[in-house]
Amino acid sequence: MARKIIEAIADSTLFLREWLVNPQRTGAVAPSSPKLAAAMARWLPRDPESFVLELGPGTGAVTAALLKRGLREDRLVAIEHNPTLAKLLRKRFTRAHIITGDAWQLDELLRGQPVPIPSVGAVISSLPLLNFPKEQVAALAQKIHSILGPRGRWVQYTYQIGQSRRRSADAFRLLASQIIWLNLPPARVSVYQK
Repeated sequence: MARKIIEAIADSTLFLREWLVNPQRTGAVAPSSPKLAAAMARWLPRDPESFVLELGPGTGAVTAALLKRGLREDRLVAIEHNPTLAKLLRKRFTRAHIITGDAWQLDELLRGQPVPIPSVGAVISSLPLLNFPKEQVAALAQKIHSILGPRGRWVQYTYQIGQSRRRSADAFRLLASQIIWLNLPPARVSVYQK
């Protein structure tokens, strides 16, 4: 228990430091809460052989929830832009495919893996999409749509808790939307299906 508390404090400190260096890319001042991480993890694909792509895993709060929910670690592919956080993730999740890179290049990054990954069953995103221009977000949504298998899901959270459909999700069907109040700050989890 004490180890978990120390790890949580260290993660929060690291996260805050990285946010101070680049607030647009980090997007939050603290890691996702256990409630938010669990709300995102519940949308894993049913097929245990499916790959899951996590975008912007940070210190791994959502990553840990995905594995706790039953995702095999070798089926997790995570793209983290921040090299310091990617290094931390590689230490914690040794069998996962942790890629240091830009999520907007996800198609090239997945093709460039030792064993290319042609499609995924779900995309779990913690990217701060509100920090980017609409055109950039639309381009990312198109790449997510292309990499998802049939009936694949895109799970995205935002701190904009008002109910509004993002234009970038027009090619998707909204499956669910839920506000997680026990997070700093409160967040909305939206689930879109291809």
